[in-house]
Amino acid sequence: MARRALVRSGSDFGVAVAEARAIRGLTQAATAELAGVERTYLARIEAGATTLLLDRILRILRRLGAEVIVLLPEEDHDPRP
Repeated sequence: MARRALVRSGSDFGVAVAEARAIRGLTQAATAELAGVERTYLARIEAGATTLLLDRILRILRRLGAEVIVLLPEEDHDPRP
């Protein structure tokens, strides 16, 4: 069963991305290639440094009484779409 991670900030989102990547046993480079982004951009996301827009979106959702929950993958999840 997938594990849930409550996302209340851009930093929480970065942690969830890093955990999902670790569960899959992927490097930042491999994950960035799968996602079509630069590795440095992914590193900034995981560090919580690229979060301004996401923080605003999450704040709006919280004010509306909504929560964002990320379902982290199981170890045998296939990364291909």
